[in-house]
Amino acid sequence: MKVLMKWLMAMTLCGVASVSSAVGVIENSSAASESIAEAASGASLFQNNCLHCHNGSVPKAPHAISFNMMSTASIVTAISEGVMRQQAAHLSQEERVQIARYLSESVDTASEEVKACDNDVTPVLAENDPGWSGWGGGIRNQRFQDADSAGLGPDTVGELELKWAFAYPGATRARSQPLVHGNTVFVGSQKGTVYALDLTSGCAHWQYEAGAEVRNGITVAMLENQSAPVLFFGDFKARVHAVSARTGAALWKKSVGTHADATITGSVKYHEQRLYVPISSSEWATAADPGYPCCTFRGSVAALDANDGSLFWNSFVIPTAPQETGETNPAGAKRMAPAGAPVWNSPTIDAERGLLYVGTGEGYTSPAVTTSDAVVAMRLEDGGIVWSQQLLAGDAWNMACFIGGGGNCPEENGPDLDIGAATILWRGDARDLLFVGQKSGDVYALDPNAGGQTVWHKKLGRGGYAGGVHWGMTANQDALFVPIADTHFPGLPNDPAFPGLHALDPLTGEVRWYAPALDECPENRKPACDPGLSAAA
Repeated sequence: MKVLMKWLMAMTLCGVASVSSAVGVIENSSAASESIAEAASGASLFQNNCLHCHNGSVPKAPHAISFNMMSTASIVTAISEGVMRQQAAHLSQEERVQIARYLSESVDTASEEVKACDNDVTPVLAENDPGWSGWGGGIRNQRFQDADSAGLGPDTVGELELKWAFAYPGATRARSQPLVHGNTVFVGSQKGTVYALDLTSGCAHWQYEAGAEVRNGITVAMLENQSAPVLFFGDFKARVHAVSARTGAALWKKSVGTHADATITGSVKYHEQRLYVPISSSEWATAADPGYPCCTFRGSVAALDANDGSLFWNSFVIPTAPQETGETNPAGAKRMAPAGAPVWNSPTIDAERGLLYVGTGEGYTSPAVTTSDAVVAMRLEDGGIVWSQQLLAGDAWNMACFIGGGGNCPEENGPDLDIGAATILWRGDARDLLFVGQKSGDVYALDPNAGGQTVWHKKLGRGGYAGGVHWGMTANQDALFVPIADTHFPGLPNDPAFPGLHALDPLTGEVRWYAPALDECPENRKPACDPGLSAAA
C-alpha cells in the first residue's frame, strides 16, 4: 500500500494526471484515502523543503532513497533535534511527522524494547579497572592495546565467534565508541539513550536518557566526592552529562554551547578532576539557507569541574568575535565573520607541558582564518592559546557551496579538509612528537617543544571531504597506524586512491607497510558501500 501511495504522489508531483485508474483500486477505502492525502502532504513538504539537498546532488546529505530504512520516529528526531533542526525550525510538529511518514518504510514497534538484566551492575563494576578510560585509551590518545592486554592476537582473531548482538532502538547509525569497564559496556546512541550493557549477555543494567544524540565515546573516572566511578559524555545539544556508572543516575548536567548550532562530537577528556570538552557545530549545514546571516559559530574547548560541572573557562580557537562585514549575500542576508574552525576531536593532554592539543576544521566565512585546519595548543590552567600551527591555509566552506548558487558560500569554496581525528602525543626515547592526520590524506609529526613545527610530513591518500584520515589513528612505540578512507564522490578529482591501513615509522614517516582495504562494493552501491577505512583505528 505505501509503495503505491508513494508512486501516486510521485506521479502527481511530476505533473502526471492519468492516475485515476490506479486510484480506483483503493477509492472505496476511506482510510486509504486519508493515507493518500497525508502522503500527498508529506511528499509536497519534502519536495519543497528537503529534496534539493537529498536528491543526490549534495554528497554530504543522505539520499532520499536511504530514508525508507529509517523509522518514522528516527526521522522526526533527526529533523527536530539533529543536524537539520535549524532547517526544519519553520515546520510544525505535524508537518515533520507527515514528512517522516512519507519517507519511512519502517514501522515503529515495541519489539525494539531493550532486555533488562536481572542482576544489579554493582557486582560487575570495577572501581580501578586497568583498561581504557575513554576515547583515546588515555590522555595522550594513543589508542593502542597490546595483544597481552587485549587477550587477542593475530593467531586468535580468526577464532572469534558472535556471542551476542545489541540492536539500538530507533537508530540508523552507531557513532559512540563503546567503553568497557569491569564487566560492563557503556555506550551512547543516536536516540540519545546511554546504555550500561552486561559484557557477558548484552542485557541492560540501566538506561539513561540524555535528551539528544550521544555520538561521542563515554569517559570514566573516579572523583573525590563519589564512591563509585562516574561517566562523562556530551550530547548533540552541547550539554555535558555526569552519570553514576553504578546506577545510571544523573549527577549533573551542564550546557557549554554559546551558539544555537553548537554540538559535542569529540569525546570529553578527563584529567585531574577536570573535564576538557571539544565544541563543534552544525552551522555548516544551517548556512545552506540563503536567508541565514552566515556565520557566527566559533570552535572552542571548555574546561569544567568534573565534580559539579562548573565552568573554569571556554577558549575559542578564533579569538575575534564575529561581526557584521557590511556586506549582504544575494538574498539580502547580512554577512558575518570570522567564523568556523569547529573542534571535532577529543583533546590530547600533555600534562608535563601543561597543555592540551586539538585539531580544527575549516572556516565558514571569507576570508579564511589562520586557525582553521590547524593544531592549537592551549594551557590547561586557563585555556590561553600558546601556539597554533595551520596545516592548510585558505580553507573556507559551508553547505551553501554544495547547493547551486548558494548565497553563503565563501569565496574560497573549500576544500573542506578538517583535522577531524584526535592528535596523538607520542613519547620516544629521544624526543616527543605530536601526530596529526587530516582529511586531505596527509599525516604530520609536529614538535611540541618548538611551537608545533613540522618534523616530517607524508601524504598517504588522495583525501577529500570524506577523508583521508577521518576519525582517528593509533600508535605504539614502534609504529604509527593510519586508516585511510579515500572515498570518491562525483565532482572530486579522480586521483589514485589508497584506502586501507598504513604503518609508518614514527620518527621519519617512512611507510613500513600498507594493507589495502578489500574492494567488495558493487559499482551501483557506491559511495554508500565503500572499501575505505573512515573509522578510527
